[in-house]
Amino acid sequence: MSGGAATTKPTGLAEPAAGDLSVTGRRSARLRLRAAWMYYVEGMTQSAIADALDIGRVTVVRLLADARQLNEVKISLSREIAELPRLEMGLQKAFGLREAVVAPLSGPLADPTSAIGAATGQVISDLIRPDMKIGFGWGRTLMRALGFIDEKAVSNLQVISLLGGITKARQYNPSEFAWQLSRIFQADCHLIAAPAIVDSIETKKALIERCGLGTVYNLAREMDAVVLSVGEMETESTSLRFGFFSQADWASLIAAGAVGDVVYNFIDIDGRPVDHPVNSRVMSIPIETLQATPERILTSGGPGKTAAVLGALRMLRPTVFITDEVTAAAVLKAVGAED
Repeated sequence: MSGGAATTKPTGLAEPAAGDLSVTGRRSARLRLRAAWMYYVEGMTQSAIADALDIGRVTVVRLLADARQLNEVKISLSREIAELPRLEMGLQKAFGLREAVVAPLSGPLADPTSAIGAATGQVISDLIRPDMKIGFGWGRTLMRALGFIDEKAVSNLQVISLLGGITKARQYNPSEFAWQLSRIFQADCHLIAAPAIVDSIETKKALIERCGLGTVYNLAREMDAVVLSVGEMETESTSLRFGFFSQADWASLIAAGAVGDVVYNFIDIDGRPVDHPVNSRVMSIPIETLQATPERILTSGGPGKTAAVLGALRMLRPTVFITDEVTAAAVLKAVGAED
């Protein structure tokens, strides 16, 4: 396997000989994890898993049974047995992370959203504690994480949405994730009750100073942790597809050097805010506040996001980064740290 990415038949993994399906050791652990991840997280059928891993369906059945017997399958999978430490250690070294979490994929072209979301849900479940103030961004990855978070009551938990809402919601709304997560933990939720983008910096100042939003901004300065994803500038970007920005604004942001955004703060590949009017009109918690938060979790990945993720890593300087194995390899290659 090169760079940790899954292939149709990963290097070093051989189908056990007939009558010897109880192969032990690292090879079987690795194969077992991938089969369990495909089945429980990505929702693949046993036949599809057998085809993807080039093994028999009977082998898949036994691998899944072994994973259950070994208590490796709960809400999410134990990643300690995954053969991804090289990528995780590489990311930690390259970006000064306390921890990198790299989710395995069934193949290099698989949609990583579910896999990253599952890993993110586990991290959030472990992170949440009483008397905590935590801020959340939004996006497909975070919405997918909701199904993998342990539901429980947490005393005196304050959840803060880091971005305003939209006036016309289709599938996602920036404030929706924080609201749904606060219900999971029976916590108080603080929303920026304003559009995500306003018409002028004067309107933004008025909303914060004279319309009560200053309370949320002040509370954000006391956050213990933030959980954020990054949007890319590709045509498949959620923000562009759902009409949050005009084509003209999008083109001018790209011309200004934007490679992605973090709660609608558009940044270049070095993590610096681009010189564009949108950045002065976004109703989000300031970048400086996010950077000053003690625990900073960035979760993102997928095709076309390498530059955006790289910019976000440099801007946010996260303590924890959650991604998939293909994106991890691409990011390390981009900074010349594949080895």
